[in-house]
Amino acid sequence: MSRGITKEHAEKIAAKLDARVEPGANHDLAKIYHKGKLVAQFGIRRSSKKDVPHRYVPGQIFATKKECLNLAQCPLSRDGWIEIVKQKGLIAEDEKGP
Repeated sequence: MSRGITKEHAEKIAAKLDARVEPGANHDLAKIYHKGKLVAQFGIRRSSKKDVPHRYVPGQIFATKKECLNLAQCPLSRDGWIEIVKQKGLIAEDEKGP
C-alpha cells in the first residue's frame, strides 16, 4: 500500500470532515464547512487507479500528511482537525459547532 494520500484516503477524509462532495468533470470537489462557512476544499480524482497520489490534500485542508492519514485511519476526529485549523488562525476561537 502507498504511504501517501490515496483516493481511498481522500474519500475517508471527506467523510470524516462531513464534506459536501460536488461532482465535477474529472474529479469531485469536497467542501468542508464550519458554522456555515467554507473552511477548506480539495479535489478527489476519479481515476480508477486507487493508488494515484493526492499529494495536494494536506495543503488544502491545512494539515500535515500524518494528520491526513490519521483522519483517514481514525485517530484524528473532525473536532481534532477543527482545533488544528483554529491553532493556525484559520477559524476564530469563538466559532463552535458543526
